[in-house]
Amino acid sequence: MGINLMVLVPLVGIFAVFYYYITKANKYFHDKPIPSMAAEPLFGSTRRLLMKQTSFHEFIISIYNKYPLVKVFGMIDTMTPVFVVRDPELIKRIGVKDFDHFVNHRPVFGDSEDPDSTSLFGKTLIGLNDQRWRDMRATLSPAFTGSKMRHMFELIVECSTNMAKFYKSELGKKGAVPQEYEMKDVFTRYANDVIATCAFGIKVDSLNDADNDFYTNGKKLMAFNRASVMLRMVGFRVMPKLMSRLNVDLFDSDDKHFFTEIIRDTVRTRNAQGIVRPDIINLLTQARKGALKHQKENNEREEVKGFATVEESEVGRAPNSKGMHMTELEMVAQCFIFFLAGFDTVSTCLTFLTHELTVNRDVQDKLYEEILETNKSLGGAHLTYDAVQGMRYMDMVISEALRMWAPGPALDRLCVRDYVVDDGERLKFTIDKGTVVFIPVAGIHHDPQYYPNPSKFDPERFNEENREKIVPNTYLPFGIGPRNCIGSRFALMEVKAIIYYMLLEFSFERTPNTQVPLRMGNGFPGMRTEKGVFVEFRPRK
Repeated sequence: MGINLMVLVPLVGIFAVFYYYITKANKYFHDKPIPSMAAEPLFGSTRRLLMKQTSFHEFIISIYNKYPLVKVFGMIDTMTPVFVVRDPELIKRIGVKDFDHFVNHRPVFGDSEDPDSTSLFGKTLIGLNDQRWRDMRATLSPAFTGSKMRHMFELIVECSTNMAKFYKSELGKKGAVPQEYEMKDVFTRYANDVIATCAFGIKVDSLNDADNDFYTNGKKLMAFNRASVMLRMVGFRVMPKLMSRLNVDLFDSDDKHFFTEIIRDTVRTRNAQGIVRPDIINLLTQARKGALKHQKENNEREEVKGFATVEESEVGRAPNSKGMHMTELEMVAQCFIFFLAGFDTVSTCLTFLTHELTVNRDVQDKLYEEILETNKSLGGAHLTYDAVQGMRYMDMVISEALRMWAPGPALDRLCVRDYVVDDGERLKFTIDKGTVVFIPVAGIHHDPQYYPNPSKFDPERFNEENREKIVPNTYLPFGIGPRNCIGSRFALMEVKAIIYYMLLEFSFERTPNTQVPLRMGNGFPGMRTEKGVFVEFRPRK
């Protein structure tokens, strides 16, 4: 009996300490004058999401709708207190006006503060913090201006025309037999080829060479549902400091090694042979030397920007004449994050966009008419940067797709010093240092207060007249403030180019496997559908 007690007492003590550790944040909001979601040990308020009973997209919409009359409410994300901000004016204050209080993202996958850390994600523009982030943003920002995108557009057009030719040839071999394709697979291959040529400086053909190394390594990298990756993600949420001390990275060393060697070889070859190519590696090389400067956009005419394009803030435009000391690992990390964004985010946008064009035939037909007019104005020549920027209806369609299916259903910011919220009426409380703010993008985009009949795909919301009526800070597909997406121009021109060339050659048709309405796949992370998005490419006569 004594021996059993000697074993039992320490076990009870360990369990008590562990229980306190995983529940200590659950009462955080009890003394705040805002409502908060119920919390339970370890899961916090996110059991449905973590147990794969709902999708991230639907989870964000459901919690947003839970408190329709409040400006902000609380929830516990596993063990972290999170303020969910619903009010557009408060979103602007947090994301823009009082940005210095919320300068960082929530630390998720590695410690960006440790210079000796080999964590790749922690050294990306998304993972960096404070002054290091400011320096990197100012260094990279000139690489993503309209003038730089103009030079890179030819590479994107080459990938787009290759894809259209491939499916035209494939369907020619099959005669009149209808052929359906799964859109996520189709556009992941396209996005893979674009990011390979534009970011890594190599040419791959993921349609004719379906199992090329670049594509297979990319698929492996993005397989976040693997057990080993899921365990690491949980570890970073529950024991972030320990995971950082152990130098654990989200990505496998083999995956990192593959992409690192590509970049090293490319830079080595270019330096030795004096090769200059209009791609990200070239721009990063210039940035390391301080040779990139912000320039005024096209002096002869003001550039036409897509509605969803975000503007660079003063942080990104800050002079960085000497260039920051960017280590080789940091340079690799920036290419790495461009790859992740290009491989998944762009392909996700295209997947949902193609579905909406397929089930909304009137929209597809109207867009096709604009594409025909543009093609005629070009005399059948290749699409140009200026021509695609001038396609108004194309921009309306893509803007609406990004509203309905924002690739990032929520934004996060970490509070780096205490911040007092005071609306001058009845609401006054403090967002404490170390807590997190969520901006529920999917919820806002589906709020009928801002977008009537939000489940209807209606590009006319973004015509010249209606776009002026959109409430500021309620359209956030690329984020808000200085921490917005640096690559919005790149992503939009990539999406527009492939839709132009595919609709020029094919109509998008329903098949028996086209799911209407779409149902989302449960779990986190990513925007996935339950059964895939199936569409027939029917050649135009």
